[in-house]
Amino acid sequence: MLDESLLDAPEALARADIRGLLRGAAESGARVRTAARHAAEAGVGDLKPDGRPRAVLVAGPGAAGSCTADLLGALSGGNCPVSLIAPTGVAPAPGALHWTLPGWAGPLDLLVIATPDGTEPGLPLLVEQAYRRGCALVSVAPGHSPLADAVAQARGLLVPLAASANASAPYTTNPHATGPSTTSPYADDEHGVAPRPTHPEGAPPEGAIGEPPPHDTAAPQHQHPHTEPPGTAPDEVTGPALPGTLWALFTPLLVLVDRIGLVSAPPAALQQVADRLDQVAERCGPAIATYTNPAKTLAAELAGALPLLWTEGPLAAATGRRFAGLLAALAGRPALVSELPGALAAHGTLLAGSFAGGADPDDFFRDRVEEPEALRARVVLLHEEPVGRVSAVPNARELALAHDTAFSELEPAEGSSLLESAAELLAITDFAAVYLALASADRS
Repeated sequence: MLDESLLDAPEALARADIRGLLRGAAESGARVRTAARHAAEAGVGDLKPDGRPRAVLVAGPGAAGSCTADLLGALSGGNCPVSLIAPTGVAPAPGALHWTLPGWAGPLDLLVIATPDGTEPGLPLLVEQAYRRGCALVSVAPGHSPLADAVAQARGLLVPLAASANASAPYTTNPHATGPSTTSPYADDEHGVAPRPTHPEGAPPEGAIGEPPPHDTAAPQHQHPHTEPPGTAPDEVTGPALPGTLWALFTPLLVLVDRIGLVSAPPAALQQVADRLDQVAERCGPAIATYTNPAKTLAAELAGALPLLWTEGPLAAATGRRFAGLLAALAGRPALVSELPGALAAHGTLLAGSFAGGADPDDFFRDRVEEPEALRARVVLLHEEPVGRVSAVPNARELALAHDTAFSELEPAEGSSLLESAAELLAITDFAAVYLALASADRS
């Protein structure tokens, strides 16, 4: 049950937000700017690739891997295959997860590792596999972590994770360390990472970012105690990439894919993304009343409902999948995601059954005071741009109305770029999931 009065009580929301979820959502724009600066300082802009890679492989725990892979795939538009390397393990815990490169991966491919932690034992082992295969390697992770050392020794490129504003000192295994890690022989810059060089002669194969690592007989090994980086929620390592953290992980990868020609994401476009995230934070902040706050409105509409997230467009589809994941992880609410026009057939029976808005038991006049409110379906339409002639959105609206099913609709401002559209949809749904979690009595 949702306590709607809490939505318009900023001080009460702040007390309920013991994990800093609203702060994380509000600082997403700042994390984009900081992450872009970290990418520039790490040398991403100085890379000299010989064309696009054959494939981009993405690995990381929880949504750090799945969401970044999903968004990169949506933005690439099919220009290059983007594949997620899903972890395996006996338990959903960092120490139990293992990643394995596909058998075909080699020097023509790019491996991207994204994690807010950097201490997962399975990720340095994945780096070792990439080292032996000659894959180009880029990672976004805390700057002083076992993964950072492994990437540096494998001659990969590390972009330090942009920390939250409420994080304390940088992650380090040495509490007195103030400079780069001293355990890596390649730690020759301020981040403890040496960008991989390129050479005019003996250039790397097409698609490689820099010089492939040499095939030594023994890859480097690392042993570090597990220390959680400040500002990282424990469930964020294997669960959802919380608001703010997603952009800290995703922004350096945007700089990277822009450099290799996969996606257009120049510095000016990233600044626009940060500005759009700031604008959404102003519209969706806790001090803004529900009736003018799109995120609070959506949270209130989803109270007691089964969300049917219908999406149109690859970015909207990725946003819908992330929204469903956040609703489950933060608010404990189920949601079903489907892409239009297939959603009309896939969920049509739900709208005609007991979940339909107009459905009602035969005994209409019985006393319902002591009965829990029935769960009803609510369609949430997510699309990227104004509806055109070939859009299925009008049919979706008509189907919902025909079955007396309520629906909500989110679309970015007209004239938005793909990156701005993604930023707006992700930010509004992030805020909505947080508000639903904070104002749900059964989650408090």
